[in-house]
Amino acid sequence: MTNTRGRLAGKVALVTGGCSGFGAAIAKLFANEGAKVLVGDINLAGADAVISASPSGSVIAQQLNVTQRSDWDAAVDRVLKEFGQIDILINNAGTSYKNKPTLEVTEAEYACCFDVNCLGIFHSVAAVFPLFVKQTAGVCINVSSCGASRPRQGLVWYNASKGAVSNATKGLALEFGPDQIRVNSVCPLLCGTGLFESFAGAPDTPENRQKFLGNVPLGRLTEVEDVANSVLFLSSEEAKFLTGVNLDVDGGRTI
Repeated sequence: MTNTRGRLAGKVALVTGGCSGFGAAIAKLFANEGAKVLVGDINLAGADAVISASPSGSVIAQQLNVTQRSDWDAAVDRVLKEFGQIDILINNAGTSYKNKPTLEVTEAEYACCFDVNCLGIFHSVAAVFPLFVKQTAGVCINVSSCGASRPRQGLVWYNASKGAVSNATKGLALEFGPDQIRVNSVCPLLCGTGLFESFAGAPDTPENRQKFLGNVPLGRLTEVEDVANSVLFLSSEEAKFLTGVNLDVDGGRTI
């Protein structure tokens, strides 16, 4: 049963990359806070788990390659057909390459980062914001990275793509504020054991993990719930006067 008293009761959200990781946690939390949710993902393998963990009828799934405008149009059409409106857009889908010397990064790896991380948001704005403008209301949350403001060697082009996300967040907030559209981002630290070596550029040993966490005041990696809770706050009425914010969810890493 849908939660009619939740913090997002009556709202409809589209969450990209919604079948795993941050996106799955966001989708489940949103549904349990009263929202209807379409999870879009290039790989729907985790869709059933998200749907089964959510109130009946609150979550639907659709294949969505964020780099393809036609997929965006199809997802928006599906949301409107199933739920009648769209209030919240969560641009969570993202990608990277394995941490390595910059001179070893291929053009294909560079292009993939910017296509998924930046072009995907470009398409989302073109597909969704006209609806927000028409209804004079809307919330967009982009998932950036703490590397956008504190880049590190080995992931130069990934961090640059997330820097573009954070910069675009502010620009969109400024341009669409008069239409009562709020645009913010969250900037997480790396999350998950399986991603440690890929992002940190060192094997996931107790010694390397402790060295990495030595630069994190709160002493741990990000958990998916940290990001989901931050996105929920920024999407709710509690944050109705916040726009253009790039919120670091990093345990103090970027201080």
